[in-house]
Amino acid sequence: MSTDLKLSLVQAYLKSFTVALRQKFSQLWYIDAFAGTGERTVRLSAEPATLFDEASPERVVQRRGSAQIAIDTQPQFDRLIFMERKPEHYDALVRLAAGYPDRQIDVLQGNANDEIRRLLRSRNWKGTRAVMFLDPYGMSVEWSTLEEIRASEAIDVWYLVTLAGLFRQATLKESGLDAGKEAAITRMLGTDEWRTDWYQPSANADLFGHADGQRTASVLDIEAYVGKRLAALFPKVLPPLTLRNDRGAPMFSLFFAISNPEPKAIGLATRIANHILRSGKASHVRPR
Repeated sequence: MSTDLKLSLVQAYLKSFTVALRQKFSQLWYIDAFAGTGERTVRLSAEPATLFDEASPERVVQRRGSAQIAIDTQPQFDRLIFMERKPEHYDALVRLAAGYPDRQIDVLQGNANDEIRRLLRSRNWKGTRAVMFLDPYGMSVEWSTLEEIRASEAIDVWYLVTLAGLFRQATLKESGLDAGKEAAITRMLGTDEWRTDWYQPSANADLFGHADGQRTASVLDIEAYVGKRLAALFPKVLPPLTLRNDRGAPMFSLFFAISNPEPKAIGLATRIANHILRSGKASHVRPR
């Protein structure tokens, strides 16, 4: 459900983006930093027979991933850049790109943070506008990467943040925060001040007078903190769409951030993305 929803929202924005900006800029780009293979496997559950339809067995089908959606977008992007670390996914993207010899499609293999920085530093972004989709493996997007995206002043960003990953790393007791967990959260958020916001000293001290801090931040508190951090960096960040699992627990947040500080650019992107996010929130009904 959440995968279908996030891709449908990004697809809607890509279409509106190219329609709105096609005549205004000489270059429109799409950048997918964790592009996968270009397609995804979906398992459809078996359904019993009804009065009008026969029973259907369980099926496995292939559906478009974000890379294929971007290729299919009309009006077309002038350039598409797919980044992928995993060798088998990279190979699949190379095969996908080979099917469109008339399109400018670049497939880059490597760490997404490194590839994004290399790309951003390789050109003057005047005359170019881009949409970047960050759907990372866990907590792999570094804050320093977001800072460079912001500095381009040319990129609209859809960023899927793993609330579940942050919540797992932020252990219930502060003493459980080893150096690796603390570094991972700080690298993602660009500050270590989250500890002050998420933890409070316990009222109960041990025999030596030490009081272990307790995490008081809920998953939604963590989501709000991420939003506050992004809003301090980008000129405009919209309230996220919270994606929940089948039990209703918040798992991810889909944020939309605008790097261009010009009021007209902010206004246009905000109108489009707000409409899309509202439609997503209306369709994402929490399980009971």
